[in-house]
Amino acid sequence: MIRFVHPEYLYGLALVPLMVVLYLTFVRLRTNAVKRFASPELFARLAERASGARRLLKFVLLCGAVGFLMVALANPQIGTRLQEVKQEGVDLFIALDVSLSMKAEDIKPNRLEKAKLEIRNLINRLAGDRIGMIVFAGEAFIQFPLTTDYSAANLFLDVVDVDAVPVPGTAIGAAIERAMESFDFKEQTSKVVVVITDGENTEGDALEAAREASAKGILLYTVGMGSPTGAPIPVYNSSGLQVDFKRDRLGSVVVSKLDETSLTRIAEIGNGKYFRGTANQDELDEIYKNINALQKREFGVRQFTDYEDRFQYFLVPVIVLMVLEILISEKRPRWLAHWNPLRRREEEIA
Repeated sequence: MIRFVHPEYLYGLALVPLMVVLYLTFVRLRTNAVKRFASPELFARLAERASGARRLLKFVLLCGAVGFLMVALANPQIGTRLQEVKQEGVDLFIALDVSLSMKAEDIKPNRLEKAKLEIRNLINRLAGDRIGMIVFAGEAFIQFPLTTDYSAANLFLDVVDVDAVPVPGTAIGAAIERAMESFDFKEQTSKVVVVITDGENTEGDALEAAREASAKGILLYTVGMGSPTGAPIPVYNSSGLQVDFKRDRLGSVVVSKLDETSLTRIAEIGNGKYFRGTANQDELDEIYKNINALQKREFGVRQFTDYEDRFQYFLVPVIVLMVLEILISEKRPRWLAHWNPLRRREEEIA
């Protein structure tokens, strides 16, 4: 099996026919110029050492070098053997609150950014487990489905912000329900949902969703971001400068408080555990240790092909052809110039 690491360089092979067209154009222009300059007999005497065959040979060598170089740059690889890899792990959904209250700064830099940092650290620690993400505010949406592509997961995490869900509010129950809909219960893997929020549920019945998830064997962990005393939600202008705090309809500053009671109850119903988020600890690390202790089941088998680079086999001809192109002169050797048929004919006539 052959593949190219950088197939875009193969477009460079188009240079070869372009070089041929330019060369033929040059030869035609040169021939016409010679005809205007002198007769063929006179030009043969003036340029008796010039060799059209050698010029053509040098051009062919140059074209060959360019062609081999483009293939070498594309880095062809050959697959040598297939290897089956069994995937074992748990299915984990992170349900991340992206409501405006997550912008409160009682955890630095703010609740949402601290949560994203912990999720990123968790993703980097995973090995074989599948992870997905649900973002929620007044509604819940899947940010990315269950995957073992941790690089892609980090990319999707980077773009998460409070504007990811246009509907205001905090619908913890909807986030749990979305995770239940996304799990494949035909696969006998351990299933975990981690809810990261400030706990102020404003939409739906989160406890009922937790009971339904528990009945399906889903473990629920909760992480409360914020403090029970609460904190105001800063408002920034387009320049990044704080101009005010979020206010209600009466003009009073809104204080977002952590609802630990609800989050603790959700975790208890889901046979999991509640953690309070702090500025200097990684709560998801503790959850990961708990997840690692779960029985991991095989959920798939993937085949990998080992590939080996073969660009060097094309790079060697490039070097050889270029050296030959440099060493070969466009002129005939002096001894060969005496075999000029036009010159010999003039000598016989004389």
